[in-house]
Amino acid sequence: MIYWSIFLAFFIPGILGYGGGPASIPLVEKEVVDHYGWMTTQEFGEVLALGNALPGPIATKMAGYIGYMEGGILGSIVALVASVAPSLILMVLLMVTLLKYKDSPKVQNITKLVRPVIAVLLGAMTLQFFMTSIHTSGTVQTVILVVVSYWLLEMRKVHPAFVIVMALGYGAVSGIL
Repeated sequence: MIYWSIFLAFFIPGILGYGGGPASIPLVEKEVVDHYGWMTTQEFGEVLALGNALPGPIATKMAGYIGYMEGGILGSIVALVASVAPSLILMVLLMVTLLKYKDSPKVQNITKLVRPVIAVLLGAMTLQFFMTSIHTSGTVQTVILVVVSYWLLEMRKVHPAFVIVMALGYGAVSGIL
């Protein structure tokens, strides 16, 4: 029965917490503190502070920790599944709907409008990364990484994961020297 309670404690805020993890935190607190009494408000605040100090999504970190505290490893898994299940279900339903209407002119027009927006956003992000790299690593190091990465990706057809690992290695070695 505890696993069902853990599931509901994180599934319901996942459905109702529109806006992601930060929006669902008060709903999780209501379930964990008020409804089930697994923690006090102070303990929940400490878990929230710890979760904010760590990298990654806050909702899944809190779900994993609270689920583990209440139900062990299986409780942690149940809480994690419950916290991501609403988004996963909605994404699957959206994909089914899009695939059903993929030949519709309206859906094709939406796709045509979204692609340039995504391209511009990715281009702006790349430019921001490039400028940050120049500022932190220097122009020479940045140009070397860009040119060599381009050559490996486009001319030699090396898998991007290997290029990333090589760039990390280059950064580590150049940082030591």
